[in-house]
Amino acid sequence: MRLMIATDAWHPQINGVVRSLEYMAQQAPHFDAQVSFLTPQRFRSVPMPGYGEIRLSLVLPGMVERVLREEVPTHVHIATEGPIGFATRQACLRMGRTFTTSYHTRFPEYVSARVPVPEDWTYRVLRRFHASASVTMVSTPSLERQLRERGFQHIRRWTRGVDTELFRPRETRVLDVPGPVFLYVGRVAVEKNIEAFLSLDLPGTKVVVGDGPARQELQAKYKSALFLGARTGEALAEIYASADVFVFPSLTDTFGIVLLEALASGLPVAAFPVTGPLDVIEGSGCGVLDNDLQKAALAALEISRSRCRAYGESFTWRESARQFFSNIRTAQSATGEILSRDGISHFDCAETVTELT
Repeated sequence: MRLMIATDAWHPQINGVVRSLEYMAQQAPHFDAQVSFLTPQRFRSVPMPGYGEIRLSLVLPGMVERVLREEVPTHVHIATEGPIGFATRQACLRMGRTFTTSYHTRFPEYVSARVPVPEDWTYRVLRRFHASASVTMVSTPSLERQLRERGFQHIRRWTRGVDTELFRPRETRVLDVPGPVFLYVGRVAVEKNIEAFLSLDLPGTKVVVGDGPARQELQAKYKSALFLGARTGEALAEIYASADVFVFPSLTDTFGIVLLEALASGLPVAAFPVTGPLDVIEGSGCGVLDNDLQKAALAALEISRSRCRAYGESFTWRESARQFFSNIRTAQSATGEILSRDGISHFDCAETVTELT
């Protein structure tokens, strides 16, 4: 299989979409697949107003058609609903090519948090976008239910994983601040609801790792919190292992890979009972979900770190990739799009995505 992934989310962005796609490419050889990316790096682009880290590509369907004819992928996966995603969708429809999509971001909620646009309007656009796909992949059962209620179809599950060798408990703490340490990791933007965390009356120290358009304002307003900016790799893993509770205030995330990174690092989670935390944390005994986030954060201090680590180890990128490539092969088998010259065998329909339990 030669898979091309079209995505508007790419470096220098640091987020769950980029990490998920990178890990799929790393795991691809285990599933007889080769992966290439169609990203903003291939086109002229301009910074998104108010959020320069995100680049908006100046791309037309004809430009994508030329790439598809030159590189001849056996399948196309559209990861985002941005300029590249829309152009790729239109190019595939013109060429009669089957494609799959994934639903990563609660975009309607993000839009309504910034501008007065009704969520139903944006959902209508997204429903039409994904309706042309042979499969739309989602990360959790609750998100699947919500999208089906809104008329989305052809939905299959694609869970996420974590690098448990990188994110692990450590004996040495790199944060020399009063404890307990309550940690947030992620984009510092209004849609992440970070102020719900920063405004809590908690002992010890609140630490924020990440960057974004709201950082300057929040840092000026909450001077007692420690803002460390963006961190990746070993530096990020060391910070996780130096905290006591991971606080996840978002109300709009579809999953939250940071939840898995925290758990693998031995951190209990405090969050609201919404999509993402409900799917990952509820029933695990590794976190507290409550509409009173302060109550949840304090109660999470009592949870065993070893229990969190053991649960975090159950999420692997290999299983995530197995689901991802199984979904694509199932879509190919259903449409007869697998090219015989590649020597790729059809997967039996029974080898479909494993339901996340």
